[in-house]
Amino acid sequence: MKNLALDIGDVWTGTAISDALGMFARPYQTVETKDLVLFLTTVLQKEPIKAVVVGHPTTMRGTKTAQTIKVEEKKQELESLFAQVEWLFWDESYTSQLAEELKPARSKEEKRQSHSIAAAYILSSYLDHLQFLKNGSDDNLDNEGEDTLA
Repeated sequence: MKNLALDIGDVWTGTAISDALGMFARPYQTVETKDLVLFLTTVLQKEPIKAVVVGHPTTMRGTKTAQTIKVEEKKQELESLFAQVEWLFWDESYTSQLAEELKPARSKEEKRQSHSIAAAYILSSYLDHLQFLKNGSDDNLDNEGEDTLA
C-alpha cells in the first residue's frame, strides 16, 4: 500500500505519494487548500493509501505557532472525513528550504510545485524512519542471543 503526504498551507497544499513498497516518495500534485477534501476523495478512490502523513510545523524549540494550530485543526477535520486511512503528523522542519534549494522557483507555477517537493521531503523522511525501524528490529532479532559456530 502507498502513503500520501500533505504539506498544508493557507492557500496551497503540496502532496506527495510513495510507491507501493514504501521505499520512494515523489511529488504528486499541488492543490488549493480549499479543494483538499475533493482531492482526497479522488485520490483515496483511485490509490491504495495506507497512511496520510501531515507535515507538522513547529518552531525550532518545538513550540506551536498560529500555523501549527491551523494545520492541527485541518488534520482533525480531514481525519474525521477520511477515517479509513491512518493519519499522523511528521516534522516538516526545513522541507520548504530544501525544496527551494533543489529547484529554485522562478515563476508562480514553480512556486506552487515547490509545495509538492516539500511534501515529498516530508514523506521521504517518514519512509526512511519506517525503514530504520524495520532494519533496526531485524538487526536486533538477528544478533540477540545468537550463537555462532566456528
